[in-house]
Amino acid sequence: MILTNKEAETFTYEEAVEYIEEIPRFTKKHTLEHTRRFLKKLGDPSIDRKIIHVAGTNGKGSVCAYLQAILMSEGKRTGFFTSPHLVSINERIRVNNIQIEDEAFLRVFRQVLKTVREMEKSGEDHPSYFEFLFGMGMKAFAETDVEYIILETGLGGRLDATNCIEHPALSIITSISLDHTDILGDTIEKIASEKAGIIKSRVPVIYDGSNEEASSVIRSTSQEKNAPCREITKNAFEIQEVNRKYIAFSRTSAYDKDVIFHVPICGCYQVMNAEIALEAAEYLLKEEQIHLPRWIDALASIRWAGRMEQVAPHVTIDGAHNPGAIAAFVESIKALKADEGEGPVILFSAVSDKKYEQMIKYLCENLNAKAYVVTQIEDARGVSAEELKRIFERYTSQKVFCEKNLADALAAAERERGESGEIYCLGSLYLVGMIKKIL
Repeated sequence: MILTNKEAETFTYEEAVEYIEEIPRFTKKHTLEHTRRFLKKLGDPSIDRKIIHVAGTNGKGSVCAYLQAILMSEGKRTGFFTSPHLVSINERIRVNNIQIEDEAFLRVFRQVLKTVREMEKSGEDHPSYFEFLFGMGMKAFAETDVEYIILETGLGGRLDATNCIEHPALSIITSISLDHTDILGDTIEKIASEKAGIIKSRVPVIYDGSNEEASSVIRSTSQEKNAPCREITKNAFEIQEVNRKYIAFSRTSAYDKDVIFHVPICGCYQVMNAEIALEAAEYLLKEEQIHLPRWIDALASIRWAGRMEQVAPHVTIDGAHNPGAIAAFVESIKALKADEGEGPVILFSAVSDKKYEQMIKYLCENLNAKAYVVTQIEDARGVSAEELKRIFERYTSQKVFCEKNLADALAAAERERGESGEIYCLGSLYLVGMIKKIL
C-alpha cells in the first residue's frame, strides 16, 4: 500500500519505513538541480559543513568508515551517509558511527515528507528512494550539528544525487572495476569518467591509482577542473603481516614509516582503503595538531559489517559482488593461505544485474575450494539457485550443492566443511544481509 494521503505527523516508524520502501514504485531518479531545490527547501542543511564526497566501485564504504573513525579520534563530530543497508534502513544515516535511532528517524522522516508534499503542490516531482533518504540524512546531520559529513555515492558519481553538493572539502575516488555496466558503461574508462564526475573545480581529490586506465581519466578530469590530485598506489604502504584477525602495515612516507597500523579485517585490499583514509585525514586536519596514537587506535578498532566479517565460528561473510571485488577476495584468501589443503567451502548467490558468470569463472579458476553451495536471495532480481549451479558446474569439477533456502544452504556448507574447514559467503550484499538476519 502506498501511504501517500496520510498526514506526516500520523506516521509510525514502521509506516515510515514502508512508505520509503514503496517510493521506487511511483517515482523516478531526478536531475541534480531537482535535488538541489529539494535540499534548499529543507533549509540548505549542508551549509557550513565540511563535506567529503566518496565515489568508486569497491572500497567506498570502508574508506568512509576509516576516515570517520580517524576524525572521531580527533574529537570531530562526524555524519556518515552510506548505502546500501544490510539489516536496518537506519544504518544509512550515522552520527559518530551510531546509526540513527527509530525515534529520530521518524522525526526527520516527517519533516522531509512535509517538504515533499509542499514540492508536489507546487508541481515538483516526488524525490526518488535514494534522494528521499539523502534528504533525511542531510537534515539529521544539520540537527545534530556535525562538523564533517562523509557522503558515499549510491551509484556512479556524475549523476548521483549526492553530487548536487557543489563545494565539498575533498573528493575521494576508490578502486574502479566493471560494475553496473548497463548504466555506467562497459569499459573501465567509461566507468572512471562517471566516477570522476564528482571532481569539482579547485577541490582536491585523492584516488586509488591501482588501475592505470582509471587513473588516466581521473588525472585528466582533475586537470580540466584545476583540482589538485593525489594518486595513491601500492608503493605508499607495505604489508607486514596477514592473519585471520588483522592485517598489519606500515606507510612508506618519511613521517611515519616506522609506525605499524593494524586493520582488524583480513582483506588485503583494506590496506589501500586505510591508506586513502589516512591521506584524506592528513589533508583535512593539516591546519591542526594530529595525534598519531589516536589514529592507530581508531583503525585498530574498526568494525565494518559485511567485509571479511566472521559472523560465527568458521563462517565469514564478504560483500564482494562484482569481478573486481571477487579478485580482491581471492587475493585475501591466498594471503591467509586459506585455500591450502582441501580449501574452503564457498556459499554463493547473486543478483541478475551483476556479472555473476564472470565472478563464478574467476572463483573456480583461481581458488582451491573444497565445494560450492549456491542459494537464492530474497529479491526479485535474485538469480535462481539452479542457474548458478549450472554455471559453477561449467567451470569446476568440485562438488556443487543447490539449496534454495538459505538455512539449508548454511547447513550444507557446514556439513561439507568438515572438522577444520572454513565457510566464506559472498556474491551479493543481499546475501550478506540475509545471513546476518539468520545468525
